[in-house]
Amino acid sequence: MTDSLHLPTPESFPAFPFQPYGIQLELMKSLYTALEDRKIAVLESPTGTVCRFRIVSMNVLILSWLSTRQRAIRGELEDLKLSIQSDDAEPEWVSRQMLDKHKRELEQAEADLEERLQAARLREEKIRQQERGRLRKRIKVADDELDHSENDNAFLPDGDASDEEDNISPAVRALMKKLEASRRKDDDTEPEEPTCTKIYYASRTHTQLSQFLGELRKTHYQSNARTVPLGSRKNLCINDDVKKGKYGADIDEACRALASEKNGKRCTYLPPPDEEAKMMDMRDHILSSPKDIEDLEGLGRQTATCPYYGTRRAIKQAELVTLPYNLLLQKRAREALGIDLTDQVVIVDEAHNLIDTILAVHTLPVSSTILRVSKTQVDLYRSKFRNRLKTKHVVHLTRLSVLLTALQKFTEAWANGNEDGNENAKSDSSSGKKRPPQEEMFGVAEFIRMLGAHAENINPLEIEKYLRESKIARKISGYSDKLADAAAASGIDPSKRAANARRKGVTPPLHAIESLLLALANPDEDGRIFLNKTGSPGAETVQLKYQLLNPSTHFREVVEKARSVVLAGGTMSPIGDFHTQLFSYLPSDRLVVYSCGHVVPKSNIRTIVLGKGPRGKTLEFKFGARGDEELIVELGQTVLNLTNLVPNGFVVFLPSYAFLSLVKTAWGKGENKILERLSAILFAVVGAKLSEGLNFSDGLARAVAIVGLPFANLGSAELQARMKYVREHASSSGIDAGKELYENLCMRATNQSIGRAIRHRGDWAAIVFIDQRYGTPRIRSKLPGWIGTDLEVTDKFGEAMKNLGEFFRSKK
Repeated sequence: MTDSLHLPTPESFPAFPFQPYGIQLELMKSLYTALEDRKIAVLESPTGTVCRFRIVSMNVLILSWLSTRQRAIRGELEDLKLSIQSDDAEPEWVSRQMLDKHKRELEQAEADLEERLQAARLREEKIRQQERGRLRKRIKVADDELDHSENDNAFLPDGDASDEEDNISPAVRALMKKLEASRRKDDDTEPEEPTCTKIYYASRTHTQLSQFLGELRKTHYQSNARTVPLGSRKNLCINDDVKKGKYGADIDEACRALASEKNGKRCTYLPPPDEEAKMMDMRDHILSSPKDIEDLEGLGRQTATCPYYGTRRAIKQAELVTLPYNLLLQKRAREALGIDLTDQVVIVDEAHNLIDTILAVHTLPVSSTILRVSKTQVDLYRSKFRNRLKTKHVVHLTRLSVLLTALQKFTEAWANGNEDGNENAKSDSSSGKKRPPQEEMFGVAEFIRMLGAHAENINPLEIEKYLRESKIARKISGYSDKLADAAAASGIDPSKRAANARRKGVTPPLHAIESLLLALANPDEDGRIFLNKTGSPGAETVQLKYQLLNPSTHFREVVEKARSVVLAGGTMSPIGDFHTQLFSYLPSDRLVVYSCGHVVPKSNIRTIVLGKGPRGKTLEFKFGARGDEELIVELGQTVLNLTNLVPNGFVVFLPSYAFLSLVKTAWGKGENKILERLSAILFAVVGAKLSEGLNFSDGLARAVAIVGLPFANLGSAELQARMKYVREHASSSGIDAGKELYENLCMRATNQSIGRAIRHRGDWAAIVFIDQRYGTPRIRSKLPGWIGTDLEVTDKFGEAMKNLGEFFRSKK
């Protein structure tokens, strides 16, 4: 799609709340151009410039672009009006009248909305004044909602309580549905709300999204930017009875039941259809000023209106929508929220881990326990409601039960080494019998074929379609929860009923099965099935897991629908993975990469690679050498020397928890206990919580040391499968794509740890790489660009200490 309207990139952004750095200005201009030219952009602003600067830059830029474009579109309408005189297709007065009418409608809709939003702002201010100095009493749920004795009819599929339609032919049923749809269309007289161009801003956590909205409030756009933060029911529900589990363990299903008024009960916070104005007021409150998830909870309680459904109603009129990764990356989540990305802008912040997140979100584990519980739940439900279900449900539920039995038999046979095709089973030297493997991988098509031996003529994809369309898994889970509650109330040992196995907050077993079956519909080459054993011998549990290998499968729809997609982060390097794994199908001219420099002057950073320790031993922490006590002692002496130089705090990142444990044990024994001689020092693990998102500014860390290269376990079958996949789909035959992936996973985690110390323009710190491999050209090229040629590589420990000492003394 192309635009007749194209905006030039501005040279300045007056709305910026303070004087921007040069690199911030360049970042905003690059992003503006990418949005206007419909590009897919990867933008990197260095970790250590405080992500606030990147957030402020994006805030100002995206809203500046949006407002400028809206003004330009209005101007284009005027130009169109002037040009219609040259149009001979129809009389000039007809064209002008239609154009004027359309323009008046748009302007009136905009004016009406702004009037409502202003009224909502005034009401909010009045509420804030009234709330000062007093506590609001909790709104009580109506007494009839506290009666939780549900009739079993609630667990029947919607509209399927009898077989009365089973004798109607498919053709007649299709005609009935068509007539019903036509009737609903005729009855729906309320005009469709107009939509507007939107920016969807996604990040990992609600905390990061709140930070983004907090910075927005500091700009002059805060008074007229229509924003809505999206979250799950778990995040936004204000019905305390639902949150406490009084309506079942599944908040989503409890919400749906109360929203649909099953058994005459309705959530107090959800206005009925005849009070639609109340929900519209909630929508206007949400849009009137930037609010985060916590603000919405307070607003919902103040107005006694559900913020979850309020945000859904606000999406159409919102200009800026914030949401966590999972709601953007999962197609079903987007559909459930009514998110349409067509011709909209998508910005993913903290995108360095986007690929791993996509893979994780679509990787689905199912244990043998879940299989067993699901089978029991389906059979109990089928037995209870067999005579009240339509024939089609009985048939499909019977097939589902057969499939679950087949999955159980398959995993049991695999665990015992009896599965046909188990080529990885090893012979026991004493008995000559085959020992089953601890882990094995199957192609999806191969897995379905092997499963067919236990479930002949059962198509898993047809069952998934039935579960998805009928939504019967919710009914089965709800009925199972009821049995569990009844068992608990009567004192029955829950272990005697598989239906009681689900705990509060745990995904219903049958939902996990449905997700697994959906994954099996992916192309065979896009994923693999893994089986492994966990637990002690004799009490082992088999886990069956679908592992997605191709992240572009689920991100491609986002890219193809959106006007522009922007991946932004502090440290995106190595960037090559984004091209090869997410955007390999894009034309080269649509993908742009921009990496800005560091705001911190070079004189404030010293980066050194230590190839040898104080005793002359080579520092190279390969996996096989990590148990070398001499090497660990040499590391201890190296760290000890550094602590004597580093003023204030010192953070040391190690490659794994296992190595951290080895170091702690080795340094705590012997005549010269190293641990007792260390001063202000913090040990952390690369890739763990302290390595991302936590800032050690100023005196908290005047040096960061990275020990070794945190390579992933090369023996992992899942990693091997990923490496094989990228090799087979690599566009360049001259590069080992599998090795590139392996190194990039390591270096992306390393690069995130590097920037923990330098957090603002006036900050200063040293970065020390304690492993000689960091000096090799291949690894060095994958370090952040702002390090560049300033990396000092030395095998002379004394010389390195001298240079570091001079650096620290220059900062006193």
